[in-house]
Amino acid sequence: MAELSLRNIQKRYGATTVLESVSLDVADGEFIVLVGPSGCGKSTLLRMIAGLEEISGGDLDIGGVRTNEIPPQKRDISMVFQSYALFPHMNVRNNITFGPRMRREPADATEQALGRAASILNLKDYLGRTPGQLSGGQRQRVAMGRSIVRNPKVFLFDEPLSNLDAKLRVQMRTEIKALHQKLGTTIVYVTHDQIEAMTMADRIVVMNAGRIEQIGTPLELYDRPANRFVASFIGSPAMSFISGTYHRRGTDAVVDLTGGGTLPVNPVDAPDGTRVDVGIRPENYVFADDGALQFKVEVVEPTGPETHVFGTIANEEVRCVFRIRLDPEPGSILRLTAEREHIHLFDAASGVRLAETARVQ
Repeated sequence: MAELSLRNIQKRYGATTVLESVSLDVADGEFIVLVGPSGCGKSTLLRMIAGLEEISGGDLDIGGVRTNEIPPQKRDISMVFQSYALFPHMNVRNNITFGPRMRREPADATEQALGRAASILNLKDYLGRTPGQLSGGQRQRVAMGRSIVRNPKVFLFDEPLSNLDAKLRVQMRTEIKALHQKLGTTIVYVTHDQIEAMTMADRIVVMNAGRIEQIGTPLELYDRPANRFVASFIGSPAMSFISGTYHRRGTDAVVDLTGGGTLPVNPVDAPDGTRVDVGIRPENYVFADDGALQFKVEVVEPTGPETHVFGTIANEEVRCVFRIRLDPEPGSILRLTAEREHIHLFDAASGVRLAETARVQ
């Protein structure tokens, strides 16, 4: 196992900058997930760690050794690709042991490593099959087995579940997390799916436009997003936003919503009259007879355990999730509110989350 250190990593293609001064420390044995929208630079960063992309600037250390110029095969890392990259004419046994055989490692050690990988990944009954005789989830396990037999310092995963159906994705998320618990190896995992990030990571790195927006545990990012981008990206369904103006009123504070209405909030570190975006997660809306928010229903989506309701508050689009069964008519008005601790305020100009302050006594 090994720790990773990225210091001011840059990637340029001519005059185009893809990654701009990315710095990140990954502890030995940590499961880190890089998440962000398509084109944010997460896969490019992973390929730079693997040695498949040249580093334009900055330093990459693996296990305390500067690795910028070290070729991929000598970095003691292993990468699992989205496409599996299996040899279709070879059976599972030969696919998994291809690397050790090419490196002319001892046959008994290779067989022992194969047995360990097959046991961990439940592949013992499939060693004689070819990839064409396997399901998508089984092929992904074979690709992981090929990495395990190498016993690398660092595992790299590049969107490995993108080709699987929804049920298999859930199953494989659990299997990859269980694999990490068994092996304790450092893992850097790339995905655009924030549910994968939330359920698997020790820490999440949220990326956007070639830079890091925030690093933290899944619940840190969920409960205290650094800015509006992180707040809207982490969470499913996404957080809704309502524009307004922040005011202090004696010992309390309120936001006068642009489209009408006043919402009590906790005081934040911002001048009176600051333009803000009020962020409330869909599951944090609650019914209240004296609710400050009038929610006009447009679409109702029952899911069984929950009811998703799409509509508007103060003329802005909002989605609510209720953990009860209800069937409001489109066009009807629901009176809602939210606990103050579940209301996030973001500066409308910068998008930065405004820190709460103690109430004035």
